Amino acid sequence: MTVIDKAFEALYASDDGSLDTAASLLAAAPDADAELARRGEEFVRTLWIRGWQPADLVRMARRDLSDEHVRLLSALIRTETAAYERLPHRWQAQLDDLEDLGAGAARPADRFSRATTVLELYRLLVRLPRLDAVGPVPGEALPPAAAGEPRMLTRIRALLAKAEATGYPEEAEALTAKAQELMARHSLDEATLAAGAPSPETPGAIRIGVEPPYEQAKAILLDAVATANHCRAVWNEAYGFSTVVGFEADLDPVELLYTSLLVQGTAAMTRAEAEQRAGGRKRTKSFRQSFLLAYANRLGARLSATSRRVAAEAPTLLPALASREVAVGARTDELFPETRTTRVRAAWDEAGWAHGATAADAAGLHPNRPHLP
Repeated sequence: MTVIDKAFEALYASDDGSLDTAASLLAAAPDADAELARRGEEFVRTLWIRGWQPADLVRMARRDLSDEHVRLLSALIRTETAAYERLPHRWQAQLDDLEDLGAGAARPADRFSRATTVLELYRLLVRLPRLDAVGPVPGEALPPAAAGEPRMLTRIRALLAKAEATGYPEEAEALTAKAQELMARHSLDEATLAAGAPSPETPGAIRIGVEPPYEQAKAILLDAVATANHCRAVWNEAYGFSTVVGFEADLDPVELLYTSLLVQGTAAMTRAEAEQRAGGRKRTKSFRQSFLLAYANRLGARLSATSRRVAAEAPTLLPALASREVAVGARTDELFPETRTTRVRAAWDEAGWAHGATAADAAGLHPNRPHLP
């Protein structure tokens, strides 16, 4: 049995004493460093096969471990994925997000500390369960690469970036409304194509991080965005993400709109808190929870209203849209046969709810609504 094999027995032990002993073994064996790194890449590769993606692993390391563990994991992921000629769709964006992770973390000063960090990370990796796959694994045959980003997605991205940057609520409202209308019309175009020439395409899925604080309100907001755009969202509270199921053309726009609305909502919440403090009223966690819950609830209704209005413009396509939604529902049930609903767990704050509803209206989605100068 090699030093590595002896040390790795600690990954499956329940006590930290075994980890200390294993770290001492590795610290005294510098010739095992290369094999230690190679084994780490194998752990990462195994997790790809088990349904995990780079952003999922980093989310878990950031939640349960330290910046140094995240830095080490990022390096392992970059090294392992560099071996592939081409990566699955959306993976490159996740890898790009790794560049600055842990950049300021202090490297352990001694070999024992370094070995402890490695073993703590590896212990987390080997204990992660299998997830339902939401796309191909590196090394598998991949569909032809798309030539650049679809024009519609580029337009939506630009509109939402402007909505996040503007200091004028009326302008943000109009820009966000236009983005949702583009998304609804794009879904209608896809339904038109499917009705004219049935496609073998089936619904796919993506994972979107839903992290603390106020993750329940964030999951509700994501569900609202997904539902309004002919997708379904299933929240995995334990691992900090929701899986959004839908046809490929709808998935990226849903993520874009959710991220933008979350940015806009958080900014509006910060402004509302400042107003409350200026009026001599201290605001608490319950204010923020209630704000975001009201924001998600009100936006869900408005997003769905916009989608229904656009769909009503082409009533002959309603059966095609309904057929696609049935396919999405069936795929969701296939991936998650044991989903359950959960009650909202949040302390109530009337002022927070009122401000959140107002903020949702300010991000409103009625492009034909007149705006005051």
